[in-house]
Amino acid sequence: MKFHQTSCHKFLVSTLSLIFITSIPLILLKNSHTPLSSSLRRSTELGGDDDDKCDVFSGKWVIYPQGPYYTNETCPLIIDQHNCMKFGRPDLQFMKWRWKPFGCELPLFDATQFLEIVRGKSMAFVGDSVGRNQMQSLLCLLAHVTYAEDISNKSPSALIYSTHLFYSEYNFTLSALWSPFLVKYKESDPEGHSFNSLMSLYLDEADEEWANEIKNFDYVIISVGQWFFRPLLYYQDGQLIGCHKCNHSNITSLSRYYGYKMAFQTTFKTLLSLKNYEGVTFLRTFSAAHFENGDWNNGGSCDRTRPFTKEMKIEEYNKEFYLTQVEEFRKAKAEGIQNGLRFVLINVTEIMWLRPDGHPNRYGHSMNRNVSVNDCVHWCLPGPIDTWNEFLVYLMKRELLLREKD
Repeated sequence: MKFHQTSCHKFLVSTLSLIFITSIPLILLKNSHTPLSSSLRRSTELGGDDDDKCDVFSGKWVIYPQGPYYTNETCPLIIDQHNCMKFGRPDLQFMKWRWKPFGCELPLFDATQFLEIVRGKSMAFVGDSVGRNQMQSLLCLLAHVTYAEDISNKSPSALIYSTHLFYSEYNFTLSALWSPFLVKYKESDPEGHSFNSLMSLYLDEADEEWANEIKNFDYVIISVGQWFFRPLLYYQDGQLIGCHKCNHSNITSLSRYYGYKMAFQTTFKTLLSLKNYEGVTFLRTFSAAHFENGDWNNGGSCDRTRPFTKEMKIEEYNKEFYLTQVEEFRKAKAEGIQNGLRFVLINVTEIMWLRPDGHPNRYGHSMNRNVSVNDCVHWCLPGPIDTWNEFLVYLMKRELLLREKD
């Protein structure tokens, strides 16, 4: 993706020294200088010639005493919303678990190798603040090697909620395109915007925030979820067809899953119809919240300090969100095969359901208000969300091998 880069301000002062933590992941990152192609070819981590031999999403969380890739001291990029250590979280054990697939290994994140894969390319996280949470994790994982320049004001769109970063040494652009519903939306509550205000969704119109830019990206990670719990008015063909939790007796009641289904249907249809889009599209599946003893707005919290066991089954509404988006993903993947577009699933729903201990809870500060909130939606950094980027680079490497075969 091309942006004008003169007079770019540094995203963070590049001379800032990182304090290395004595952990295996960082040692491996430091010593990872094997050429990309040769390391991929001799690696057994991709399951050999059959990419179905290793299902990295089937496994369990195991104790990993070496700890995380970084801390809030070694990565100064962590925003207050995710910075659980800064605001006094007393337990550290939640950072010492790692996802272990059955029958194979999920490789550690290799920052140098990731940057070589994306050299000269561009990547966009499209969706809500949980998707941005994953991008913040990626920034910390890459900070061991290099920092980015913030070029958001140089973007053709320069919209306030979107972010564009540039890694000049690798000619790599990393963006977060804010689109909490993926489709066009607007405020509709006469009392103004709040955490639970009424909004209108135009289910057959892709949000221009991402739709106008996405053809320029080589890798696109799509994810939305939590905004669909709020009261919503649904429009199709410009006409109001129903609503979710709108409390209007004269409007047809439709479920949140209907809006969710149509949003993904429109998103995938848009991607498949773009003439110049050749990127790999990743769907990161629904990430469950873990509020207990109340909802987010009436005292709910997430105080657990250990993962769930497999016996703790995922709640039905989380499962329904997952099944809804995956159904539309499978349709898009099948159609994409016909015209050369790749769609890849990052299947984290059940994996993250097992991690109620990974949220900021009361140890994060809101992005918009300098107050503590019980946040059981986003994820602490470092924390289990770093696993998403281990999955991401694993799947990116697999895609490179598959393209070589074609």
